[in-house]
Amino acid sequence: MADNVTLEKVRKTEQEWRSLLTPQQYRVTRHKGTERAFMGEYWKMKAAGLYVCVCCGNELFSSEAKFDSGTGWPTFYHPVDEHNVYCRPDERLLANRTEVLCSRCDAHLGHVIEPGVKGGRVSYCANSVALRFLPKGSGRR
Repeated sequence: MADNVTLEKVRKTEQEWRSLLTPQQYRVTRHKGTERAFMGEYWKMKAAGLYVCVCCGNELFSSEAKFDSGTGWPTFYHPVDEHNVYCRPDERLLANRTEVLCSRCDAHLGHVIEPGVKGGRVSYCANSVALRFLPKGSGRR
């Protein structure tokens, strides 16, 4: 993607999101929920492919950037494109964390893992229910 790229925002009413998502997807992506560790569909997946936003299909992470962080959630070294996600402070639950969101629809994806957890670099820890996996060769990318 070129510099100064702005993704066209996807905006829907709460009712529209509810009709498109499962209750757990809705709770996590639209209301900043979290799925239980080691229970999500993708935390231990090793197949080659692309992870996209479950809400809008925005390309988020490649399997090539995925690693086992030991947290129980799918974790990635970097997004497919830096413009496809954004981060902001999350001070809920009296914790000082950094939330990761989809740049296209503002879906809550998960949180940043600070340096030192694995390999000394910032990583992106996502909820499986916030993602949809497209196997390599499925027509995208």
